[in-house]
Parts: sequence; C-alpha cells; structure tokens
Amino acid sequence: MAHDFKAFPELTNRQMQFYYFDSPHRQITEDFTAQVVDVHDGDTVKVRWSERDFDFRVRLLRIAAPELNERGGLSSQRWLASKLAGKEVTVQINPFNRVGKFGRILGEIIVDGININQLSLDEGHSIEFDRAGDFTFKDDFNIGAFR
Repeated sequence: MAHDFKAFPELTNRQMQFYYFDSPHRQITEDFTAQVVDVHDGDTVKVRWSERDFDFRVRLLRIAAPELNERGGLSSQRWLASKLAGKEVTVQINPFNRVGKFGRILGEIIVDGININQLSLDEGHSIEFDRAGDFTFKDDFNIGAFR
C-alpha cells in the first residue's frame, strides 16, 4: 500500500524504512529553522521552510493547550500568536519522537533564545502533555492553574 504524502507528509520512524525514497519532499530528521505563517491554536503552528514547497504544521512537544472551543483556548492561541506570528524560529526535533499520531512534526520551538514550549507551561497557557489526560480543559482550564 502506498503512503498518502498529501494527507500525511511526515513519515513516522517506522514508515521511514518503507517509504523514505518514495517521499516527494525531504523528511525532517533534525532541527531546522522556519518562519511561522499561522498559529492554529495554543500548541500547533504552521511554518514555511526553505526545503519544502508547502507550509506544514508543527505541534509543540510536551505540552497540551485547550482546543479553540474550550475555555482558555482562544486566550492560549492569542498568547502563542503574540510570541510567534511571522517570526523565524528554530524547531528542535527529538529523533525518537518526531511525528505525532496525526502526522504532524513534533518539536520544541525556540525564538530569540527562548523555549516557547516551556514558557507556555511556565505562564499557564498549557499543561504538560503527560498530565493532559488528567484534566478536561472545558471544565478545569484556568490560566496559571497548571504550574
């Protein structure tokens, strides 16, 4: 069965052994620098990278922010946009955990020397991803409550 690169441009580490040479674009296996062109929500951005002819999403590693329709979601998204929109960022890749379950690249985002993933946690705009299952954002999300 062929891989659908249009719907899922990123190959998981397991898929790399089967489809790497079929990929119509360079697969991301190491840190890269890109421009943030859109902030989807409090833990996902869209970037433009010189090595690809399309923009793609990056999910901030280690954190979970409320969805846009949940309490705190718009606030978290606006906060992230204020930090990243239009900026050139470094996306740090963990080679052992580089693609999430929805096919997005996972990474730590660094701008002006600041780890935005950690800053989001520190300022209460997200919680640690490990803890995400312990809370329902709609009912429990409160800026600063998860520090």
